[in-house]
Amino acid sequence: MNDVVFNELSAKEKRDALRIAASRSGRRAHLLEKDIWVVWTLSALFEGPFGESLTFKGGTSLSKAYRAIRRFSEDLDITYDIRRMAPDLVAGSDDEAIPGNRSQENSWTREIRKRLPLWVKDHAMPVLESNLDETGVSAHIRVEGESLYVSYDPLFDEYGFVKPEVMVEFGARSTGEPREEHVIECDAADYLTEVTFPSCHTFVMLAERTFWEKATAVHVFCRRQRSRGERLSRHWYDLVRLDDAGFAEKALADRDLAIMVARHKSLFFREKDKTGNWIDYHQAVSGQLQLTPQGEMYQVIADDYASMADDGMIPDGEEGFDQLMERCADIANRANKTEC
Repeated sequence: MNDVVFNELSAKEKRDALRIAASRSGRRAHLLEKDIWVVWTLSALFEGPFGESLTFKGGTSLSKAYRAIRRFSEDLDITYDIRRMAPDLVAGSDDEAIPGNRSQENSWTREIRKRLPLWVKDHAMPVLESNLDETGVSAHIRVEGESLYVSYDPLFDEYGFVKPEVMVEFGARSTGEPREEHVIECDAADYLTEVTFPSCHTFVMLAERTFWEKATAVHVFCRRQRSRGERLSRHWYDLVRLDDAGFAEKALADRDLAIMVARHKSLFFREKDKTGNWIDYHQAVSGQLQLTPQGEMYQVIADDYASMADDGMIPDGEEGFDQLMERCADIANRANKTEC
């Protein structure tokens, strides 16, 4: 039985506790602090009246639910089931709840862009504010469009690349499936067992789908060759860690899942390459996947990776950027040999 509740400690006691956990874990104290706010935010959302309609996805889900990545993942990607957001739109569609044609997709997207910010403001934000009042912790919550921010007063001064706020990016253009339930714990809990930290039950997108989501996002970046790369190197890192954990191999073998992701992105997330032509997601998952940036884009991502490493987001002993790119090239080669 744990003796004390973290949120009931004084600021000094919290700092002392996290410094102990930092010394035991090798992770910086300010990252352990932000992780607690990440879990608190997840707990408040998934315990809300709409919790069963939410799916936790993205890099932070790979870290918190699957323990597949070792880098610090600071923000949250949450899908609110399109069947709950827009039952009138999806009525009569198939199990994937995707539009039947481009015109229908445009109509769905326009309507969801109207509804989702209102839902975040009128439903998600009040739930978090109510939880703050109940638990007595101090933070400021604001909404900007489809994103929600939990800004807290940091216990430490070391924040640099990482900000003392949790950003929740909501989406509502998919069902979030396939998914499964996981218990989410704070990183510090493993190293300070006498203290009770926030925890929660969440529904999490399967890691295999997250692999294809990230692989196709990297493919788009490589084909677009845009100069901006801030906070994007994490996607390359995550692909390699998913390979280490065996999820990449499972994803490559699941052709139905790959095609499902390609079909969804082809409708909802159309992008053009550097020549102005539409990027073909079906080709990306069927023999033409590109996971290594070319030219100046290579250095843009390398610089971003170095910034992550400098702020302690990547554990000591992880491979350098060139090695990471070699691993990604190998994943692409294996993917491109897979029969569609």
